[in-house]
Amino acid sequence: MCGIVGYIGPKPAVPILLDGLSKLEYRGYDSAGIAVQQDDSLAIVKQTGRIAALRETPALQEVSGTVGIAHTRWATHGAPTVVNAHPHADCKGEIAIVHNGIVENYHQLRTQLESEGHKFASATDSEVIAHLIEKNYSGDLAAAVRAALHEVSGTFGLAIIHKKENKLVAARRGSPLILGIGKGENLIASDVSAVIALTKDVVYLDDDQVAEVTADGFSVTDLEGKPVEMPVQTVTWDADQLEKGGFKHFMLKEIMEQPLAVRQALTGRLKDGKVTLDLKLPEKVSRIVMVACGTSWHAGLTGKYIIEQLVGIPVEVDYASEFRYRQPLLRPDDLLIAISQSGETADTLAAIDEAKEHGVPTLGIVNVVGSTIAREVDSVLYLNAGPEIGVASTKAFTCQVVCMLLLALAWQEQQGKTPDAKLIADLESLPDTIEATVKQSDSIATIAADYKETRDAIFLGRLGNFPVALEGALKLKEISYVHAEGYPAAEMKHGPIALVDDKMLVVFLAPSDEMLEKVVSNMQEIKARSGQVLAVVTEKDGAVDTLADHTILVPLVHKLLQPLIDNLPLQLLAYHIADQRGIDVDKPRNLAKSVTVE
Repeated sequence: MCGIVGYIGPKPAVPILLDGLSKLEYRGYDSAGIAVQQDDSLAIVKQTGRIAALRETPALQEVSGTVGIAHTRWATHGAPTVVNAHPHADCKGEIAIVHNGIVENYHQLRTQLESEGHKFASATDSEVIAHLIEKNYSGDLAAAVRAALHEVSGTFGLAIIHKKENKLVAARRGSPLILGIGKGENLIASDVSAVIALTKDVVYLDDDQVAEVTADGFSVTDLEGKPVEMPVQTVTWDADQLEKGGFKHFMLKEIMEQPLAVRQALTGRLKDGKVTLDLKLPEKVSRIVMVACGTSWHAGLTGKYIIEQLVGIPVEVDYASEFRYRQPLLRPDDLLIAISQSGETADTLAAIDEAKEHGVPTLGIVNVVGSTIAREVDSVLYLNAGPEIGVASTKAFTCQVVCMLLLALAWQEQQGKTPDAKLIADLESLPDTIEATVKQSDSIATIAADYKETRDAIFLGRLGNFPVALEGALKLKEISYVHAEGYPAAEMKHGPIALVDDKMLVVFLAPSDEMLEKVVSNMQEIKARSGQVLAVVTEKDGAVDTLADHTILVPLVHKLLQPLIDNLPLQLLAYHIADQRGIDVDKPRNLAKSVTVE
């Protein structure tokens, strides 16, 4: 995810663009840049780091003009460097573009454009769009954009300027983009928060639409050039709410963003039932060792079930904080997989160093492009989940598991195995399944009201749902400050059942699989001791309905994907209990988003 702002009007563009970028910094924070029309040319200034670094760049102080575009980047293609920062220009320096999204066929397009003489300056996929527009330009920027986008596969939110045309051009497919409609001035942005200081009147562009924006007005067409009438809507929210997309907290926003996050994780990697990953898998691996911390460790446990079943390679999952201190037995034909949302976790970095000392190849599964882990490992698989601001990880966990499933499917293909058709079909429809599940937020909030005063909880699951039980308990601890533990359901009889009384909440993960009868037996043991039972189920079941005080119904999917779906209600349960207890969900006490110290 990245932030886009464009301005045209009578005022100096740079201060307005910088202010808009500052409202969007949560969407991208590794680099930023501005392009402004100035003296019949384009002045482009870029900088790595946060918006403050761009604001203090000396070259920006020399830029003046009233038409410009700006971008704050969260890297998906190419490391976070000045040259990879947006805006990107064409060969002649006449056209500048900023882009949010992924160009799936960028390699093919780049190869074609280079063969035609185009020179590329960056390693990004976005730059191909600037050169495609240049190739199609003959005096009409909007027409050139439409022609160029006919060749682009993937997603885009785009803002474009030409040094000689007094207008902005915007285009959208799969990535949000709005027009801010002012008086004698107009704007483009990826989020309303970037324009709210100047106007509350906005136009929400739809997919495959192109807008031409001048200081006095705007027009919208489809990709064929056919005019489209677009209504102007008035925003009633304040700026703080808009930064959270209308949600009360970033955590809830990120829970609800998971359909988009998973779609981004799959984009360019799963197509027509085949998995393509931009990394080289080792030819001989006798054992996989995963290292991670917290939620990422739970994702690793889930990945263990997936990889062992699909690939047939044994997997060990270690706490990164313990790994190097236990003198691990490592061999050159092992593979170490380091899992981290931030890519900066100190303990996980230390585990990578330990593996390197033993000559073991390393693979990173991380969210932040250009992070330390991404640079230190031999190969990296990015989540593409977008920035995660809430301290309690939600969408990163989901995308970590999705990426491990993609890794396992790619490995299967390398082994010559045929993938499970049901698994592929359910993976392709996973974003829609997640969307249907998180829509239960309001009903889960009602259930949470019955448990907001609880002091102790136990989460129980079997097989792939055991890690989800651990993750559900962690979420409740992190943001609700409720003591909670996760166990394999059958382990209750080996000690924890001594804690059960009429005040104990026990959450069961009970999908309709081969373990359901055994899980129902565990429920009976809890009800016999007056425990409160909340069950996450995939179908209405007479026995479960009789035993459970509350049930949450979720879709039934392939058993390797079911833990992802079962986890979603637990995220929402923890969120709503915390919110109803009056806790600042986005800033839980004593916790940091990225643990960069041991």
